[in-house]
Amino acid sequence: MKHPHLATLAAVGLLAVAAPAVAHHSFAAEFDDKSPVKVTGVVTKVEWQNPHIWFYVDVKDDSGKVANWAFSGGAPGQLMRRGILRESIKPGMKIKVEGFRAKDGSNNGSGGRVTFEDGRQVFTASAEDKLPGDNGGKK
Repeated sequence: MKHPHLATLAAVGLLAVAAPAVAHHSFAAEFDDKSPVKVTGVVTKVEWQNPHIWFYVDVKDDSGKVANWAFSGGAPGQLMRRGILRESIKPGMKIKVEGFRAKDGSNNGSGGRVTFEDGRQVFTASAEDKLPGDNGGKK
């Protein structure tokens, strides 16, 4: 090969372009739209980073046992354009989350609708994600 450096640069370029695609997931690949979840609990942690934010909620069941749920949201830039800022969901806040459970049955879900104690609601999922009760429509 006359230009081995060009082949190396091309390979590195392809890997750099492919990396975000591997990190991103689609709603249909990750979540079960036949398993809606609705939980109320206290936010324990928020990870505000690409490609999706994640927020974690301690949820107490009827027996008093606490389970930590992890909810995937949209990309930070997408949420900021909707007026949802890094400070909108903070550890210590009590929230209700409606979404869909992960296909693997774990305590992970799509964090579609978040309702705050004062009644305000925000759509925290990606634009292509579904919400329980919307008959498959996009929010």
